[in-house]
Amino acid sequence: MIHEVDEVLKDLIGGGALAGSGIEVSFDAPTRDWAARRNTPTINTYLYDIREDVHRRQRGHVAVRDERDVVVKRRQPPRWFRLSYLVTAWTKRPQDEHRLLSAVLSTLIPRELLAPDELPGSLGALGLTVPISVAGIQTESRSLAEIWSALGGELKPSLDLVVTAPFPAYPEYDAGPPVTEGAAVRVGGLDGSEPGPEERAHRPRQVAAVRESREVARRKRAPGTPT
Repeated sequence: MIHEVDEVLKDLIGGGALAGSGIEVSFDAPTRDWAARRNTPTINTYLYDIREDVHRRQRGHVAVRDERDVVVKRRQPPRWFRLSYLVTAWTKRPQDEHRLLSAVLSTLIPRELLAPDELPGSLGALGLTVPISVAGIQTESRSLAEIWSALGGELKPSLDLVVTAPFPAYPEYDAGPPVTEGAAVRVGGLDGSEPGPEERAHRPRQVAAVRESREVARRKRAPGTPT
């Protein structure tokens, strides 16, 4: 899941206002050694914190349906995790770094949600919308000064980027086959004899009505069916 979020952010930041600029998007830790080796303008997106958003945790099971809209499996709801990134710009001049940060802001501010069709792999397969926020109030216990101190670098302008992404909770359970027939009532004689042909089985009228309405709907959906 995390590497898929990285992929989305790389395409998102590298596009928008920075499209065609050739600016590199890096996920390396911006340590002093990394900064010394860097020789091209770069947007660094460093993942510094991962923790569950417990307010989004759900109980129960989620139905998994196939192409026929039939429930084939049941699974636990996904767990949501806050992925916090430290976004910085690296050039030879502070003014250029500020321009790059402005370009990143103009790209990310309008994107409060990422639709499922924008997400790759297993992340997109969940069919869930992913929230994204930039330059908000920092809620993690680590301060930016502590982060820079741990990296061995000097404090510089940065954007706090948070992506709250779902992670599938396993295992999945196979569901039983769908019910296609209604309940049947068998009535026998008082003396224990077998029921006669006219009373061998009774199917409730509600079930028959439902089956008839489904058949009518199926015929309407069939191509070439006259209306």
